[in-house]
Amino acid sequence: MKLCMFTPRELTLERGWPGVVEGDTVVQLAAQTLQAFFSGGGRARRHAEYALADVDLRPPVLHPPAVRDFYAFEQHVKAARALRNQEVPPEWYELPVFYFSNPAAIYGPEDEIPFPEGSRALDYELEVAAIIGDEGGIGGFTIMNDWSARDLQAAEMKVGLGPAKGKDFATSLGPVVVTPDEFDGSGGTMLARVNGEERSRGNLADMYHSWDAIVAHAARNTRLRPGDVLGSGTVGTGCILEHGDGRWLRPGDVVELDVKGIGVLRNRIV
Repeated sequence: MKLCMFTPRELTLERGWPGVVEGDTVVQLAAQTLQAFFSGGGRARRHAEYALADVDLRPPVLHPPAVRDFYAFEQHVKAARALRNQEVPPEWYELPVFYFSNPAAIYGPEDEIPFPEGSRALDYELEVAAIIGDEGGIGGFTIMNDWSARDLQAAEMKVGLGPAKGKDFATSLGPVVVTPDEFDGSGGTMLARVNGEERSRGNLADMYHSWDAIVAHAARNTRLRPGDVLGSGTVGTGCILEHGDGRWLRPGDVVELDVKGIGVLRNRIV
């Protein structure tokens, strides 16, 4: 099942309504949010039906309770650390580490991303994210762009904390959330394009740490809530930093993240 939050174009709704995408239509669900739907609300009843062409898709979770972004692809870890003349620490292979991102800076498909003040090195990150559903399990998967200001990130992480301001200005999610019965997160071609040019290609199957391990680690000594976001981390080659060519993003650039089985998450930088 492909779930979304959507707004009919004639209305101005920040959060939107939850819906299920069926072909070229979206059917409104009888729930306030996807979190409520995952918790049992709205499963039995449906409301109006709209043509997909007549709606705008919103972030599937506009205000997540928490956003945890993991570091699950070995190729990305090796490449990023090699740029700093560092080896991969043995601890990385033992547990799936993550950082907390900013749930107050969530963007959806086709949203414009403001260029972060004070940065000259804006990057995309090609990821998949699990959205937590009922009872701490995975409700579905979506695409995630962990926008990164690399110069801000590099400066602050010299102190030994972070990333913080290098990351918390924007995270994009969407365009839909695909339930595990249709997309189980075990594999899928992942592409990134900038202004139509392919810049990254990888596969979700290359994750070193499994989704089960990621969920278990995120839930350790705490509890996961419906709507929590668990990012996979960047697939190998999935960011400009890895390429090392300095072709950082600029205002006006259009970034498309394409994951087979989910769709295309597209944003323009302003």
